Amino acid sequence: MSLRLAAAVALTCGKGFPVVRDAVVDVDDAGRIAWVGPRAEAPAAPSTPVRELPGLLMPGLVNTHCHTPMSVLRGMGGDLPLMSWLQDVMWPAEGMLDDDDVRAGMLAGCVEHLRSGCTTSTEMYFFTDAVIDAVLTAGSRVLLTPGIIAAPGWDRLGTWQEMRDDVSARIDAGGLRFGPAERVELGYGPHSAYTLSPEALTTIAEAARARGALMHVHVAESKQEDVAQRAAYGSVPAELREIGALGGRVLAAHSVQLSDADIALLADAGVAVAHCPGSNAKLAAGVARVLDLRRAGIRVGLGTDGPASGDDQDLWLQARLAGMLARIDAGDAAALTAADLLLMATRGGAEAIGRDDIGALEPGRWADLVHVDLDDSVFVAPDDDAQLVSNLVWAGGARLVKDVWVAGEQVLADTEPTRVDRAETRANLRAVSARLRAAL
Repeated sequence: MSLRLAAAVALTCGKGFPVVRDAVVDVDDAGRIAWVGPRAEAPAAPSTPVRELPGLLMPGLVNTHCHTPMSVLRGMGGDLPLMSWLQDVMWPAEGMLDDDDVRAGMLAGCVEHLRSGCTTSTEMYFFTDAVIDAVLTAGSRVLLTPGIIAAPGWDRLGTWQEMRDDVSARIDAGGLRFGPAERVELGYGPHSAYTLSPEALTTIAEAARARGALMHVHVAESKQEDVAQRAAYGSVPAELREIGALGGRVLAAHSVQLSDADIALLADAGVAVAHCPGSNAKLAAGVARVLDLRRAGIRVGLGTDGPASGDDQDLWLQARLAGMLARIDAGDAAALTAADLLLMATRGGAEAIGRDDIGALEPGRWADLVHVDLDDSVFVAPDDDAQLVSNLVWAGGARLVKDVWVAGEQVLADTEPTRVDRAETRANLRAVSARLRAAL
């Protein structure tokens, strides 16, 4: 083993939600978890260095839907409806971005993710090499689904066929996962049914299934966006089924405007949903039927959406919003418990993107770990398991994250990134944003 972490308590987020007191997490030389359990039962490891942590250990959070490079656009058009915001503000601004801009936005965003305890983000964006470079620089983890779109202004990056084929060529040449500790996974990111033809969606889905890759697509986010698709097919999920775009690993982002039949259809096809309550609320897109999705057996993870639409990249906030909105919708204050929400942000997010190697503290999974400070007044009864989880989810969260490891490597130490200078990433981000605002 390369490292032993010892903590007052570990929330493993594993099956049955075990809470381990006086816990030990062993990390092997490859960066995977070798053992988890009480210190008294830990295997002998006299030569392994031990890091004593005063707080709580838990798995890194998994963001299932994000456009992190858009951090350079945060706040632009912030009070507009979705389609006006997208077509009149975002797309023109994005039309001015280049590789360096995207790298600056992604790198600053990776730091922001890590400081909130999020170790994996599921990204849909363009300039693939710039995004990958930023992730490998910061030391975080990404499931990158490069954007594929056919909309005004986007042809400067190529046709949708060229975008699709670039992803296929990358996977065929280097595999689905690569980089140190498999920090990068590639998938396909067809933007939506209203920006791509049925032919495009069908062939992209075929390419993803042939390679076992994730297809990550916006689905039924608002009432205004896919009127033509609903008129022709009844709903976006019905269109995806009719054109053969379902099957394999499919992640439907947002999924707000769904009927009972749509939910049954997604469940039957094994589609997962990325729930983005903050972005959906800010853009008045609606509230996803999370309880109905879960009752139908659909895997649901949490997402922040982009920092230009949801603004706040804190997945803890999304967890709280998801719980509050579900409780209001159901009229039931126990509709989603604190444990339910924590699992949606960790193991549930991993399951939604088809990953069984992250999202929980279990042997064989990557040692993506978060150390949370317990020395705070939000924890009123830290020795009580249920109270601890409740206080962590509803009152604690990102501000209490102290340290983060990805594949056993410490990438955040006492709230500061270890691989990059946070002030420099912030300055670069602001420089790009200032240039864009001056040009619009």
